[in-house]
Parts: sequence; C-alpha cells; structure tokens
Amino acid sequence: MGYIKYEQKEFIGVLTIDREKALNALNSEVLTELNAAIDAIDLDATRCLIITGAGEKSFVAGADIGEMSGLTKAEGEAFGKKGNDVFRKIETLPIPVIAAVNGFALGGGCELSLACDIRIASENAVFAQPEAGLGITPGFGGTQRLARTIGIGKAKEMLYTCGRVKAPEALQLGLVNAVYPAEQLMEEAMKLAGKIAANAPIAVRACKKAVGDGIHLDMDSALVVEEKLFGSCFETEDQRNAMTAFVEKRKPEPFVNK
Repeated sequence: MGYIKYEQKEFIGVLTIDREKALNALNSEVLTELNAAIDAIDLDATRCLIITGAGEKSFVAGADIGEMSGLTKAEGEAFGKKGNDVFRKIETLPIPVIAAVNGFALGGGCELSLACDIRIASENAVFAQPEAGLGITPGFGGTQRLARTIGIGKAKEMLYTCGRVKAPEALQLGLVNAVYPAEQLMEEAMKLAGKIAANAPIAVRACKKAVGDGIHLDMDSALVVEEKLFGSCFETEDQRNAMTAFVEKRKPEPFVNK
C-alpha cells in the first residue's frame, strides 16, 4: 500500500498512516487503503492494534482540504460516509485499538483518535475540530464521539470555537490517557499494548464488546449484555487455565485465545 504501513510484532499490530509530506492528511485513497489494511488484520494472531502517523509532527492533520473544497452536497455526504464507515470499523474491531498521537490530531485526525479505544499522546500533540472555520461540520464522527468522550459542554466549545487543545489539557479533559515525550511515545504504546496482549484475548474482547454495546443502554439492559458476555468466557481453555492456576497459587500458562 502506498500510504499505509503495517507491522506485526508478535501479538501486536502497528499501523502507520504514511503521508508525511501532507502531515498524513486523509484523502479518499488513504481512507481506501486504511479500510483494506483493517480488513487484512489477522485477528487470530493479533491481540492489540496501535495506530499512529509517520514522522514527528503529525498523527493526522485532518482530511484533505484540497480534495474536499470542490465537493457537491451529495459528494460531501458520500465522503463523510466513507470516513465514518472506516472509523466505525476501527471502533468496533474486536481487538483493542490504541491511538499513539504524535503531533497534530486535527479534524479527521482527532476523529480517528476518538474511534480508538485508548489515546496516548506525545508532549507536542494538539487536538482540534477546526471544521466550522472552514464552513463545514466534522464529518467523521467528531460531533458524536467528542461529546461522549469529554462531555457535551467542552465538546461544544471545541466545535464552535475551533480551539486547539494541547497535550496537557487533553490529559486533564480525559481526551487522552497519558502524555509522554515524543521519543518515548511508541515505546510506551508498545508497553501498553503488551499489557493488553498478555491477558486472555477472549476476555479482553468480551470487555470491549460489553462496554461498546452497553454504554448507550439503560442499566438493566446493559447488565444483561454483561451477563451474557461474562458467561461466554466460561468453558474456554484460557478461563480454565487461569482459574486453575489461581487456585493452585501459580502463574497461568500463556493464553491461547481458545
């Protein structure tokens, strides 16, 4: 692929958007390649995915304004759907996804990070939804996921003012889980992914599904979702292995995702 690089490091996948000269901006070709790369991930061999951008300046500096500037209403809606479909695929991927935000996460870049389960950022990271200053709204889920992540009031302020949020404030708002020096970001992302990958994959995926499916339901309905996923973990090799080891006061054997 021209703009997407993918590496498999044991149980961890690392996907890099590599359009560095354009600050990794998302055009139709990048979105097509990103979609194909997500589809190609071997979910039997991969327990956590890290998404980042090439270079030190930018995670993703938004969608490609040059491509968008001449779109008709119908074309704009179609472009929004294309981005939304890819980001929703990332959001609902069975395995956890970490965004390693190395610099600008503007517009579509902020939206891409919001589609991931966990965001960690470099000290030079900057988040913003600047679309209103360009005469449009966010089109890849920003109006929905931002409010669900940092609260309606602050999300509206970011959307209406197009204001930029630097890494320390992003941490304070809960937009990111942690901030690191730029040179340590990928090392820390790998450490975090490794901690996730060390646990029972079936259980981790069930946790992700329970949160994703239950978060917008009333509590009684959400607890039913949890109960069913809780039950689905029993009679698996990993559950028997871990619980037997616990009872016998020893470390479990490596998990096998069965």
